[in-house]
Amino acid sequence: MNSTINTLLSHRSIRSFTEQAIEPKLLDTLLECGFAASSSSFIQCVSVIRITLKDSRTKLAQYAGGQPYVEDCAEFLVFCADFHRHQRIHPQAQLGFSEQTLIGSIDAAMVAQNCLTAAESLGLGGVYIGGLRNNPQQVTDLLALPKHVLPLFGLCLGYPNQQPEIKPRLPQSIVLHQETYQAIDKNALALYDAHIQQYYATRTDNKKAASWSEQITQILSKEARPFMHDFLQQQGFNTK
Repeated sequence: MNSTINTLLSHRSIRSFTEQAIEPKLLDTLLECGFAASSSSFIQCVSVIRITLKDSRTKLAQYAGGQPYVEDCAEFLVFCADFHRHQRIHPQAQLGFSEQTLIGSIDAAMVAQNCLTAAESLGLGGVYIGGLRNNPQQVTDLLALPKHVLPLFGLCLGYPNQQPEIKPRLPQSIVLHQETYQAIDKNALALYDAHIQQYYATRTDNKKAASWSEQITQILSKEARPFMHDFLQQQGFNTK
């Protein structure tokens, strides 16, 4: 083991932060770590918007479904897939392909994960805010995003004011396949469901009684964000 592996294995979402600010030079370093991530074909189709205005933070917290840590964290960053920049460089750029949506989303996730891992390695913490996609048009309007820029998620960063338990992940016997896709190991899943039930029942905050399978059943029994298809096309994504 080394410090990098220890940092990765110690990941937990932080939703309560102290009032300590992140020094500008440190924030620059975290962002540089993010932008050092791999980029598909070196397209570099990611933009990050730093939000510091209190009114904007308040609105984004509301748009995300009422998540107060968007307002309280030291830094709030919005990660976007961005092909507008490329269109400015090459006005005849062929845009709107589904593959570009995938590229932008994947690259943005890698940039954000680099930022968060770098932050965690220095004692900071954070949490991703996918809830921004609850109201994508309002987010787009607030941030003045042009066509071909897609707001994907936010990231709260700051110094932790809590130390929640590490949430157990699915075992490799379920998620790692050898050569070809393999049927789920039902015994391993049952053990994991029991593990998650115990975790939820004994963790410090937000205790609940549910297995992972029950949670997935609830989440995937209805359509999530049915408006997203139309919004993607409105912003110039997935049009062909």
